Amino acid sequence: MFELAPVSLWLEDYSGLHPLFEQLRAEGIEDLAAYLADDPARIVDYSAKLQVIKVNRRTLELFEASGLDDLVGNLDRIFGPDSRASLISELCQLWAGKNAFASQTVNYTLSGRRLDVQTKGTVLPGYEGTLGRVLVAVQDITDREAVRRQLDASERYARGLFEYSPVSLWVEDFSAIKVLLDDVRAKGITDFRVFLDVHEEFVVRCMREIRIISVNQHTLTLFRAPDQKTLMRRLPDILRDKMERPFKEQLIDLWDGKLLQQREVVNYTLNGEELYLHLQLSMLPGHEDDWALVQVALTDITARKKAEAYLEFLGKHDELTKLFNRSFYVDELNRLERKGPYPISIIIIDLDGLKSMNDQLGHLAGDGLLRRMGEVLTMAVSEPMHACRIGGDEFAILMPETDERGGQLMVDQLAGLIEINNQYYSSVPLRISLGLATAEPNERLEATIRIADERMYEAKRLHYAAAVSETVGS
Repeated sequence: MFELAPVSLWLEDYSGLHPLFEQLRAEGIEDLAAYLADDPARIVDYSAKLQVIKVNRRTLELFEASGLDDLVGNLDRIFGPDSRASLISELCQLWAGKNAFASQTVNYTLSGRRLDVQTKGTVLPGYEGTLGRVLVAVQDITDREAVRRQLDASERYARGLFEYSPVSLWVEDFSAIKVLLDDVRAKGITDFRVFLDVHEEFVVRCMREIRIISVNQHTLTLFRAPDQKTLMRRLPDILRDKMERPFKEQLIDLWDGKLLQQREVVNYTLNGEELYLHLQLSMLPGHEDDWALVQVALTDITARKKAEAYLEFLGKHDELTKLFNRSFYVDELNRLERKGPYPISIIIIDLDGLKSMNDQLGHLAGDGLLRRMGEVLTMAVSEPMHACRIGGDEFAILMPETDERGGQLMVDQLAGLIEINNQYYSSVPLRISLGLATAEPNERLEATIRIADERMYEAKRLHYAAAVSETVGS
């Protein structure tokens, strides 16, 4: 049985270790592993005390030895430096009084081929006190270890792709969300969108049921999180406000069986900054029925969205005054014409003296006067009203759902703000001429603007007439 066993068997004599162990204990040595590690030569001395008595045929085949003498004479080639740690482990197990030991290490055939082996040793009955007979079984696990190393390499590769991806990656568990959706479906709900419109709190509840399994390093950097634990603890600070609407659409898609999704969302860093993100969600294979593994990829598009917003701002605003421009003014007039709400009051404003200032002091001075007008109108006007620069020195205020009395209040407010503004810029006073008109339901805004324009020009005529009278009188 020994000779024909399909695994490598070694019958050895370890009795030389027994007196050495007793001597070390007498010297007060308690940690054999530390003692052996302090001096590598001690390992060599101890291994020399292990005597090979007999090996079986499988051992000779495994290590490519012609016989026992060939094997024993080349043990230094079989047990290389890689075997040192396993030998220390085996000795420490015997030192601790165990009658069996096990280890895993690397041996080499006599031709130099690497062997991954698993070693198990047993002290034979009757030799527990002397360690005179120890049966050692050596199993070749080279193929198994090669597969394991390949799997480890694949896992490290996959982990590296995940951990060092240039986009934010999340692995999440949506299983609790699936349970909630299944419960709603079981109650007979068929129109999930209507259900969410009625039960808005359900969206928030589902957001709180998201369980984060893992995130990569870029996620921590993106959301300004020191570590994953902090990120998970403060998840409500990330998924809030503007995130609720897209998450609602995400839930509706999941309800409809769409397990691959993408959309733009808004999250928040732990510092409170808005993050515009392109979200891609995919259910990992094998979890289509329980939603226990979901991968979410987030690409930061904040810079792009800010650029788009700035371009949109430029398309609708006057760059000098920051007020809405004529293009917006025309579009808003058309919208108000169709939808109201009425009454709609309109103020047409002309900046007095801009041309003469440009002629006398230059366009920089004139631009300063226009900016001051923009500041005044920005202070006076708020949504749903809009202040627009519609020409070089012309401005308009559109005031939906404002009657003539409300329009007059705006005129008075402008007068007060201009007076305050002139106190800060006493050298060059800001003066305007304006006209107010109000459109009732079924009245055309074009006619209202014409009336406001005429009143503005009348005010301007009176202003200049008064200025001429003052000059003649002086």
